[in-house]
Amino acid sequence: MNIIDQKLALEKLTNGLPIVFQTDTLPAIGCLPKFSETIYKIKKRNINKPLILMGAKNYKFDDFVHESALDDFKYIASRYWPGPLTIIIPSSEKRRSFSSTSNFTLGLRIPNSKMANLLLKESGPLLTSSANLSGMPNATSVKEISINLPDVNILGPIPWEKCSSKASTIISWVKYGKWKLIREGEVSISGIK
Repeated sequence: MNIIDQKLALEKLTNGLPIVFQTDTLPAIGCLPKFSETIYKIKKRNINKPLILMGAKNYKFDDFVHESALDDFKYIASRYWPGPLTIIIPSSEKRRSFSSTSNFTLGLRIPNSKMANLLLKESGPLLTSSANLSGMPNATSVKEISINLPDVNILGPIPWEKCSSKASTIISWVKYGKWKLIREGEVSISGIK
């Protein structure tokens, strides 16, 4: 188990290495967007499965969102962020390089976690996934993570703040005023059409 502080975590990220950190839902493995292949390799994740772009509290993702979905995105983000909601949205043309899907969509999230926000304010947005091997149950403790991902550094201090241990809810934009539930999770989205 290799526990590191934020300064070393930022160095590792800059050098292309992912790190594991706590969020408000589940622990995440994250890297700078230009190094996304490392997460796929470490997790043994199918390259066709997208990653989530996570930002810090009050981070503005507006220029990542295609103009056709911007009003709906701003409305939902203002209601549920920071928090356990992932929003899949068409990406703007200038930010398509952040998309890991062929249909140019992005999954965006701002967690309600002190540790995640302190890291993300310094690192900038990170591409993330849950901190477990692909297809395995979600890891919720530092011990489980260190067994499943032994070569990945873990951001301290330990013990981490309390999290829900339940995955984020995922919604996808369909068209103006219409959303589709992809995964039910921590947030109830009964008011979303």
